[in-house]
Amino acid sequence: MSRYWSRVVRDLTPYVPGEQPQLPKLVKLNTNENPYGPSPLAIEALRAEIGDTLRLYPDPNAERLKEAIAASFGGQGVVPRQVFVGNGSDEVLAHGFLALLKHERPILFPDITYSFYPVYCGLYGIAYNAVPLDEAFRIRPDDYLVPNGGIVFANPNAPTGRFLPLPEVERLVAGNPHSVVVIDEAYVDFGGESAARLVARYPNLLIVRTLSKSHSLAGLRVGYAIGHADLIEALERVKNSFNSYPLGRLAIAGAVAAIGDQWHFERTRHAVIASRETLVADLAALGFEVLPSAANFVFARHAGRDAGELALALRERGILVRHFQQARIRQFLRISIGTDAQCQALVAALREILSA
Repeated sequence: MSRYWSRVVRDLTPYVPGEQPQLPKLVKLNTNENPYGPSPLAIEALRAEIGDTLRLYPDPNAERLKEAIAASFGGQGVVPRQVFVGNGSDEVLAHGFLALLKHERPILFPDITYSFYPVYCGLYGIAYNAVPLDEAFRIRPDDYLVPNGGIVFANPNAPTGRFLPLPEVERLVAGNPHSVVVIDEAYVDFGGESAARLVARYPNLLIVRTLSKSHSLAGLRVGYAIGHADLIEALERVKNSFNSYPLGRLAIAGAVAAIGDQWHFERTRHAVIASRETLVADLAALGFEVLPSAANFVFARHAGRDAGELALALRERGILVRHFQQARIRQFLRISIGTDAQCQALVAALREILSA
């Protein structure tokens, strides 16, 4: 039936999400999900929202959620009109590509980064240049101080986990006053520093974030952006030409409650950070090179063993990790941080595999 496809669809190379097998007793370390459950207050809010009002449309502007997000950046001057919300940060990014990055000049993003970026470019007909990371897989801000139609990068980067320090981020943003810089901060709560405080000084900066990772709400699909009101208006124009009600009543209620539970947020993210540091040490003891990570995953390779073979051997033992086929990173495994017990199971399996 592909003869009915449009030319756009025929030319697309869709994004491939991490595997979500429905098998019991898996140690699932392949999709960067939080190993700890969401805030009990969020669960309670979801239960309270289930009722007769589900027959009614939700607030199309999700004002209550925008207010909660703005308040969470207390002291940084963020107000609700500088907040945009969407159905996961992927949708927010998609709107950003169409609203802010579709210009005559190619946009720029790293050659090793979130693989959805080139997919958006294919979908919307946006030209791009992939800028190589350096030999240590770091972003070099000077490489982005050239004429461009916009810039997008993840910080911490994915799948490398490396974080570009805030002074370097500011230098990149300040050096591109005529184009929009989109910073995808999906993982920033696990060790990075948000660039949100730069928004007040740079009208060309858009920060995109998600509640999937550090707030354990991947199943609820809530993302948002903060930026100058003019950038937010552009996103709203696209959203209201595509889907006026992206967030349902349950998503809004759960997200507001999760953002308000600072104690749960801090406790669980610090638990992930502590587990990450232990895992890094354990992997190094097994002979792995592990890139510095500010995310809820690590990126590691072993000098003596093929990464694809390691991933397969782990799978045979019921442990899933992510292996990429891209040339520069083919010998790396991306390993999500699980509970301490899950991380210990991974290390034990790797020890067994390597000893064989």
